[in-house]
Amino acid sequence: MGLDIGKRIWNRITRWLNHERPAHDVPPSDFERLCYEIRPCDVLLVEGRSRVADVIKSITLSNWTHAALYIGRLHDIDDPVVRERVREHYNADAEEQLMIEALLGEGTIVTPLSKYREEHMRICRPSEISRRDAQAVINYCAQHLGKDYDVRQLIDLARFMFPYNVLPRRWRSSLFTHNAGIPTRTVCSSLLAQAFASVRYPVLPVLREDSAGNIHLQRRNFKLFTPRDFDYSPYFDVIKYPVMTFDDLAIYHRLPWDTDSILANGPGDEIVLPGPNPESPQVPAPPHTASADRAVDAAADRDIEPQEEDTSTPAHGRARQR
Repeated sequence: MGLDIGKRIWNRITRWLNHERPAHDVPPSDFERLCYEIRPCDVLLVEGRSRVADVIKSITLSNWTHAALYIGRLHDIDDPVVRERVREHYNADAEEQLMIEALLGEGTIVTPLSKYREEHMRICRPSEISRRDAQAVINYCAQHLGKDYDVRQLIDLARFMFPYNVLPRRWRSSLFTHNAGIPTRTVCSSLLAQAFASVRYPVLPVLREDSAGNIHLQRRNFKLFTPRDFDYSPYFDVIKYPVMTFDDLAIYHRLPWDTDSILANGPGDEIVLPGPNPESPQVPAPPHTASADRAVDAAADRDIEPQEEDTSTPAHGRARQR
């Protein structure tokens, strides 16, 4: 009885924490282009709109509150066993783009990429990772499907990021001793950090210099990883797809076109037009002078013969004749 009451209370707290504010009227990211460009094993960072996302922003001092691993479509997964495991957790269409993510209240699950259509997102791509290792990262995350979200880790992370000497000893983080065995719970960024570590691909390793001046890499505690670390990592390429890009403001508009009203048949064979070139930027008209008027009148007398209006033909008839 007590367990049922506790579960109901926790479910209500979870729903409250996961409540989201309304999405942007126009999302900052071009979702269609992102769907076209994203590759399996890319890390997708999301700027969340929920209350728990606001908590993560306060803890990590970053707008990126969630990280998910893009695994592609079902046929992008090489291992048939892993492919079947993904299908067991999400009955996807063959062409549906999928992710693996850890969510509060839901655990580690498979979700469609379309879920984040209205969100501000960024791709962090592991630079030069081999296809074999990319598939191994996907396989590692798939093995954790169904595991719970580790709320204790989120609390520990908040405590750890406070000035360490300010906290009483009994409040200090137990990140290095708690749950030392095989984890049964996880959070989004820790899961991804462990997945990349399984193929020895660095995210944010600790650098140590020995007495001989050689640099060694040490694995960072997985529970200390946050979504922003994939953005900050020098081993991941940051890829953005804004709604309005410089490609839309075609670069050829900046070519050094002549702004004078000139057409050229070839080099040295130019024709001066009587008016401004409609395809060129407008330039101020030259000062109005009497000599300019005489030059225009002379050109008109020489090249253009005035025609008398034929009053015998109705106006609509003259239009058809012309």
